[in-house]
Amino acid sequence: MIAFFPTYARRTEGGWHATVAGMVTRPLPKTSRRRSLAVAVLKRLLELDEADLDTDVFRRRAESFLFQRVAGQRVVVDLGGRRLDAGVSDRSGHFAASFSLDDDFVRGLLGDGSPQPRWLSYAAVADEDHGDIAAGQIQLIDDTGISVISDIDDTVKVSHVADRRELLKNTLLREFSAVPGMPEAYRRWEEAGAAFHYVSASPWQLSNCLCAFLGAAGLPAGSMHLKLFRLKDTTPLGRLTARKRSKRRVIEAIMADFPGRRFVLVGDSGERDPEVYAAVARSRPEQVAGVLIRRVADKSSASHATLRFDRLARRLPSGILETFTSAEELASLP
Repeated sequence: MIAFFPTYARRTEGGWHATVAGMVTRPLPKTSRRRSLAVAVLKRLLELDEADLDTDVFRRRAESFLFQRVAGQRVVVDLGGRRLDAGVSDRSGHFAASFSLDDDFVRGLLGDGSPQPRWLSYAAVADEDHGDIAAGQIQLIDDTGISVISDIDDTVKVSHVADRRELLKNTLLREFSAVPGMPEAYRRWEEAGAAFHYVSASPWQLSNCLCAFLGAAGLPAGSMHLKLFRLKDTTPLGRLTARKRSKRRVIEAIMADFPGRRFVLVGDSGERDPEVYAAVARSRPEQVAGVLIRRVADKSSASHATLRFDRLARRLPSGILETFTSAEELASLP
């Protein structure tokens, strides 16, 4: 089984530099010991009873994690009738490859007067081992303009990351729900010409679920940059430092691909978004148009939160870091 992740293409002289990425997996047999152990881990983490295990939401979400990663699988895609080698899956089942696409070829796929944003669609070339026809998309992003790099959990999706049990329940037991007002704010920004990149600590296993959530909630589509996760990994607390480093690295890589674009970084106060975004703004001040942080309830006091944001703001140009509690405060792009 192949799952493709939404990616982007950047402008080059006479064409585009496009990337295809995804993951190759194999479902665990219904009676396998590994599946039973994985379900037992989820059951223990959530303190589930049999009624919980039998819900449609849990079955759908759990299936996102109940698979075997397939290494060494070559992936070929069909893009507008052109076959492209997308590489070989690594030990984690992931693969990625980049291609050069000339302007004439891309214009032929888009047609005249194509609307914004512009996406190219492609599909896997089926083989005897992977009969499913998985599909993916690449967003074409021009070298100038405004881009939004957005977190997902507690920024656009209600997750309650600060409460581990609530986070797990919102991930595995409940239908995803949007933070009120954020779809409308993001759509206004999209209509104003913004492109979107979602950079989150959510696991890659939820990529398809999250893409479906974005569409159902009315949030703009964008490239997806999630985190590698295994059920046998250490606790979320133990992964915090690595997550902070990896998030900054991903954000700066996106910005490096588009040196002529300006970026708005949107996150929440529940974890380390303010510190990560402030560090990015200090290292790339010419590209960061604004840092917008949604204040969420956590264990810290109001005075502690104020000191936190004041300390970060003092190290940035005036007006770059702003906080909000309601999406209604996000009237326009910075």
